[in-house]
Amino acid sequence: MAGSTRIVLRKKPNKQGKYPLVIRISKNRKVSYIYLGKYIDEKYWSENNGQLKKSCPNYAHLKNFLDTKLAEIGKTILSIQTNKEVVSARELKNQVVSRIQKKDFFQISDDYLNNLEEKNKLNQLSSDKARISNIRRFHSSTSLPLNEITVNYLKQLISFLKTNRKISERSIVNHLVVIRTIFNIAIKESIVDGRLYPFGSKGIKIRFPEVEKIGLNSHEVKNIENLSKLSPEEDHARNLWLFSFYFAGIRASDVLKLKWKDIYDGRLHYRMNKNSKVLSIIIPNKALSILKKYKTPEIREDDFIFPELQLANKKDAKDIWKKSKYGIKKTNRYLKLVAEKAKIQKHLTMHIARHSFGNIASDKISIQMLQKLYRHSSITTTMMYQSSFINKETDAALKSVVEF
Repeated sequence: MAGSTRIVLRKKPNKQGKYPLVIRISKNRKVSYIYLGKYIDEKYWSENNGQLKKSCPNYAHLKNFLDTKLAEIGKTILSIQTNKEVVSARELKNQVVSRIQKKDFFQISDDYLNNLEEKNKLNQLSSDKARISNIRRFHSSTSLPLNEITVNYLKQLISFLKTNRKISERSIVNHLVVIRTIFNIAIKESIVDGRLYPFGSKGIKIRFPEVEKIGLNSHEVKNIENLSKLSPEEDHARNLWLFSFYFAGIRASDVLKLKWKDIYDGRLHYRMNKNSKVLSIIIPNKALSILKKYKTPEIREDDFIFPELQLANKKDAKDIWKKSKYGIKKTNRYLKLVAEKAKIQKHLTMHIARHSFGNIASDKISIQMLQKLYRHSSITTTMMYQSSFINKETDAALKSVVEF
């Protein structure tokens, strides 16, 4: 019996709740699947005729990709079976993959980056694109077969990043995470043998180095609140920083994306960009006073609260991302001036608002309540985040011994 192929939607969603499009190979009533690296919402797939619905985003591009892949694999199967009778669907799949999917690391990287762009994960796209560029510089060749990525190869890469690129330990680990992610994709899609995996117990162990989190104390925050004689730009930067701090350290990109319609019933309702979790939190009086500064008679519910994104195309995620990135960079420049006027020696940025909340909250709020405010999925994550700020008990223990 000749092997047959068709495109199907597998009922195993990823973490984002989207379903993988695969090519199903059937032979002798046995099936095997080739993953194509494409995921869609279930509503965009028609089970009746086994086809993509025209309402699917990027329909024409995706349909062309699926048709091309199906034709390519069908042609390859015909060629294989002309020369040899394949005994099972799995063996047929393995031979197809070995012929048409001999992608190298950089080819899979391109697919990975394109997937991030399609999902509008633009922060991660920007970071991982730079990391892959560094790997290209090290390799100095347009092709990198996956079987060349050995433990020794990774050790040489680490040395290059540390010595030639002057990259921090944390950033080096992030480079390794990208390589591990792409290697896992290759294993899942049967592009490389899992026995060549260069990570784990027998390979490179990925451990994130401890990073000291430095936040302002309550006295320093009061200094910022009480500052006068600021320029309009400095005052605006101060407002953004305090607004983030008053809401348990909302990330800067989320602050800039807030709209007036997100405020009702005396609460702020917003979706976190990093993990898509929804947060509803009471608006402190200090935050209300900031909102009053930006509320004008002509505003509409769909307007952004803060001006950085007012000219952004609300339907273009990339435009919003670019303007947010520029807005944060500009704000951090003015926060440096604010810190000087407040006589604060610590490096003041929008991100430090989150650390400052953690620092001041460490001895005032239970770890369970902080988990809710931070919207962490695991209390372990909260405990690890707060570990840099919980000093009261250790300080007292030290003093009890040495101060005699």
